[in-house]
Amino acid sequence: MRGPMQHEEPPGDPPGEPQAEPTSGLAVLEAVLPSLPLSPGVYRMLDGKGDALYVGKARALRKRVTSYTQFSRLPERLRRMVHETRRVEVITTSSEVEALLLEANLIKKLRPRYNIVLRDDKSYPWLLVSDDHPFPQIAKHRGERRKGAAYYGPFASVWAVNQTITALQRVFLLRTCRDTVFDTRDRPCLLFQIKRCSAPCVDRVSKEEYGALVTEAKQFLAGEVPTIQKRLAREMEQAAEALEFERAASLRDRIRGLTQIQGNSRINMDGVGDADVVALHMAAGQSCVQVFFFRGGRNNGNRPYFLTHARTDITPEEVMGSFLAQLYDDLPPPPLVLLSHEVEEAPLIAEALAVKAGRKVELHRPQRGDKREVVVHAETNAREALERKLAETTAQGQLLDGVQKLFDLPERPERIEVYDNSHIMGTNAYGAMIVGGPNGFAKGAYRKFSIKSALTPGDDFAMMREVLERRFGRALKEDPARAEEGWPDLVVIDGGQGQLSAAREIMAGLGLDDIPLVAIAKGVDRDAGREWFHLAGREAFQLPPRDPVLYYLQRLRDEAHRFAINTHRAGRAKALTRSELDDVPGVGPKVKRELLNHFGSARGVRNAGEQDLAQCPGVGPALARRIHQHFHPGAGQAT
Repeated sequence: MRGPMQHEEPPGDPPGEPQAEPTSGLAVLEAVLPSLPLSPGVYRMLDGKGDALYVGKARALRKRVTSYTQFSRLPERLRRMVHETRRVEVITTSSEVEALLLEANLIKKLRPRYNIVLRDDKSYPWLLVSDDHPFPQIAKHRGERRKGAAYYGPFASVWAVNQTITALQRVFLLRTCRDTVFDTRDRPCLLFQIKRCSAPCVDRVSKEEYGALVTEAKQFLAGEVPTIQKRLAREMEQAAEALEFERAASLRDRIRGLTQIQGNSRINMDGVGDADVVALHMAAGQSCVQVFFFRGGRNNGNRPYFLTHARTDITPEEVMGSFLAQLYDDLPPPPLVLLSHEVEEAPLIAEALAVKAGRKVELHRPQRGDKREVVVHAETNAREALERKLAETTAQGQLLDGVQKLFDLPERPERIEVYDNSHIMGTNAYGAMIVGGPNGFAKGAYRKFSIKSALTPGDDFAMMREVLERRFGRALKEDPARAEEGWPDLVVIDGGQGQLSAAREIMAGLGLDDIPLVAIAKGVDRDAGREWFHLAGREAFQLPPRDPVLYYLQRLRDEAHRFAINTHRAGRAKALTRSELDDVPGVGPKVKRELLNHFGSARGVRNAGEQDLAQCPGVGPALARRIHQHFHPGAGQAT
């Protein structure tokens, strides 16, 4: 794969309108065509700001981009895209499969306006079994994998992985405590008392016996439940014959736990180990894909994905193909993927997933049998999820209409920003901004502001000034003409008439006195439902206690308060865990932990000699000299 080739818009082209004759955008494409190869690759169409309009892959780049120059044959959506294009970048690849994988990665990363985009940036939870400890721990895990652990999943949600951990505790009695807790216990914890842990921390089970439990748990996660049940039943009979009734009762409880786990699974696919069920439903120009994750024959939960696409004439086959490529961009594909619809370019996508997985991946649309029933169930879930979202969007629109009417706004607000502060006597001060709109809370647009100026305890006005100046000062610097998205239609602050007057003064100083401002203050009794609303040029007023718009504004205010409190707590916790070791060059988290464990405290590290420092695990002579010189700069070089 080689680097990108670029072509920029020739100077002097008129801007024109999307519906007009082709102008500069078409000229860009025609100018770049002679330099494009006939090899596979990925092309990106960029607008004047450098933002991606569209990312596509091609078997032959020149032929694919040539199709966009036949302007009269393009649908209106693609005409608008060509019109907005100001630069084209291409990356050649060794094969079309590689181009497909790169295309999916770039779409998820850049989120181009004219692509089908999977707007889900959450990582998937996994179940971890630590293998680098004599008594392995089970725990849920997100993020990068580490050595010395086995991972099982993915799971659709934290709830699903927690359910599995609970099952492993009840049936296999494995520990969930951290190593630091495990090493300091001198008596069993409550989990041992309720028969959810075998208490290896206090030697209630031998290393060999615990290792056998871990092996059985891994077999369970791999789908070998019948084998485990038969072995447990045989051991229970042997214990009963040997008059070991307490052990027999324990084995009986474990067998019951396994039976309960199997009975609680609402969806089962006999004979299928690892598979994903992917079902699509489209309505009102929107799409929802429901995915069920099966691993080891067990249902690891399901998750809905809502896709955004600019086209209304898009086919289910196109949506499904684009979704699969993006879904498995950061997720290992299973051997079998069951689908509700056929996939556009199915052989190519299957080959790309096989390359990613390192083995064969089958895309299959079942027509009958148990597999078809599972797909139909997933389709029902997709339809119901999309119907709920459409209903919520409609209700949200009605609430926003009510906000527009209440505050005399020129039009329905598409973006409402709410601000709140949190601190303790001026320390660990943070400002928080949350965003609400037609689709509910836009959590990706939330912002937190660590207050940098010195504060007088309780000076909320100074905090608000810094937050508003930083937020809107940066916005003006990036978009002085205020022509782009991201500007609020309404700003809500927590406070009364004083806060409103201060905020108006700040916004006027920035030249933004045309953005509507509202302050929400609780009444004297501090009861929710008796809030006072303050606006410029109007007397403060209250809403009826059961008014839906009041409930909506309360939710906005409470969400801002929650976000501000959580931000403050996280910052305070981080400050509490800081030490003077954080400022030592070359000392990272791992070395810091080793130093604190070895010397007991940062003071102990500071007072230690160079030779003593070198004896600490992970600290060699060179780093020991650097640490010692950091704390004793006048001591000179050690000899």
